[in-house]
Order: sequence, then C-alpha cells, then structure tokens
Amino acid sequence: ASFFARMFVQVCLYFYCKCLWRCLKFVVRKLTGRCELQRICYNTKPGAARTMKIEASLKGSKSKRLQTSVSVHPDAIEKAIDDIMELKRINPDINPQLGVSLQACLLQIVGYRNLIAEVEKLRREPYDSENPQHEEMLLKLWKCLKPNSPLKARISKQWCEIGFQGDDPKTDFRGMGLLGLYNLVYFAEWDTEIAQQVLSDSLHPKYSHFSKAEWEKKKFDKAIGYSFAIVGINITDLAYNLLVSGALKTHFYNVAPEAPTLTHFQQTFCYLMHEFHKFWIEEDPLDIMEFNRVREKFHKRILKQLQNPEMALCPHFAASESLINM
Repeated sequence: ASFFARMFVQVCLYFYCKCLWRCLKFVVRKLTGRCELQRICYNTKPGAARTMKIEASLKGSKSKRLQTSVSVHPDAIEKAIDDIMELKRINPDINPQLGVSLQACLLQIVGYRNLIAEVEKLRREPYDSENPQHEEMLLKLWKCLKPNSPLKARISKQWCEIGFQGDDPKTDFRGMGLLGLYNLVYFAEWDTEIAQQVLSDSLHPKYSHFSKAEWEKKKFDKAIGYSFAIVGINITDLAYNLLVSGALKTHFYNVAPEAPTLTHFQQTFCYLMHEFHKFWIEEDPLDIMEFNRVREKFHKRILKQLQNPEMALCPHFAASESLINM
C-alpha cells in the first residue's frame, strides 16, 4: 500500500509540474513576445548549451511535428525549420537569424544520430580475413606502427609486438568489429608520431618521454606496460559508449559547426588514447590486472569533464597538434 501511495504521489507531482511548466511557458511567451525556441537562440551562445536546449525543447513539445524534427533526414532540415516557424507563428522575414540558428542546431542533432548509426554499423561488421580491404587495412596498421620492421608472414608472432594477443589479430576484433580496426589505423596513419610514441611507451613505460627526474619524483620504477592494440580496441569501446549514451554531445556540439562525422569520432579516439596512456602512467598500477580499475576511473574523469557545457576534448579536432603541444 505504501509503495502504491508513493507511486500515486509521484504521478500527481509529474502531471502537476508538467502543467505548471506549460502554463509558465505560456505566460513568459505573452510577456516577452517570444517562444521558447526564440528565447534559447537569442539568449544562449552557439555551441552545446544552445543545441542541447533546442533538442530538449523540440523533444518535449506537445506537437508531434516538432518532436520528429530532431530525427529527420539531413535533406529535410529546411522543411522542418519551415514547419517549426509555421507552428510557432514566427515570421521568418522579421526573424531571419532564428532560421539560421535552428538550422545549425538541427544539423548537429541529426548528424549526431546519424553518426551513432554509422559507428554502430562498423561495430557490428566482423573482421573478415577473406576480404582484401580488411586485410589491406590490417597490414597498413603494421606498416604505420613498425615501418622499419617488415612483417614476415600474415600469421605471425610479430603481431604481439604491437599489442595483439596472438599470431592472428582477427580474433581480437570480435568485440568492436571493424570499428576497432578503423580507429587503430586512423590513429597510426594520421597521428603517426604520437601513435609510435605511445606504442613504444606501452612496451617500455619506464623509458618513456618522462625525464629521469620526473620518474624519480613520481616513483615510476615499477611502471608496467600494456598491450597497445588491445587497449586501442578497449578505448574504442569506451568512445563508443560515450557516443551512444549521449555524453559526447557536449564535445561534438561545441566543436563541430555542422554535423559531426566519423572523422570527428576518430579524432576523439586519438585524444582518448593519448590521455589514457598518460593516465595509466600516472596511476602506476602494480600489474595489468588493475586495467579495469584504471579504465573505469579514466572513464569517470572523462564523463565529469563532458558534464561541462563548455567542454571540448580536442578543439577543432586538431588532435595531432594539440597532443604534441601538451
């Protein structure tokens, strides 16, 4: 009985607050002469703060046409904006900037949804050793990371040198599918210097770019390494979860002027790889069995950063430049 009483009270409070909120919006519109969308666009600067408020406003609208505007095809965004202007009785000639602002926000919102679909498709596609394109990408990964050490055979213990678990890397891609390979290749190809440095440090962390004085100060004498490729696939999983949960909206809406793309996601992966490497060294775990603890702590730190509406993990996606200058 107590449980049902609490449920009843919560339901009553929900509807009371919802009705009160709608009444408040109505009063504010009458007083200001502007609808909620206008107030957001005129009073909130461009970026995550504005786009996320616009997204919440459209999703919370009582109009189905406004609710569905956040999931239209990119080509239908202009039509969606016309519908919004019509439903809200806004004259586009008197409010030309509103249409421009709404278009920028909808491009980001729709683009984020499409990016999730694209990333999910790659994650679900398994690595196929019979597919020449898959094999070519895998060999490219080796060449970028170990340019001076030719791979002696496709099936080889050499793969362990870049952090795979066995002599055939295809088995390690089962969790993240092609997405893990795409991210690793992107990191190795476009941030080659950083990727090679992180690989070297992961094999010999005690002799990384830290000076001898820094090692002694931080007591890194027992620093241990990790498997570069396996960690890359694991960080791919972390980036994937940040994306799907919506946590990366703050970052993408702040740095992508229009729709975020797969390249943006991969640049973010580069940033996360470098940040995790530094975090691992700083945490100085006793052994590799502490990996999950360190990863979870790192995950929470990134989540906390992304709660800031002003946050941009790697501004303008210039991952290489920002990492080198750190």
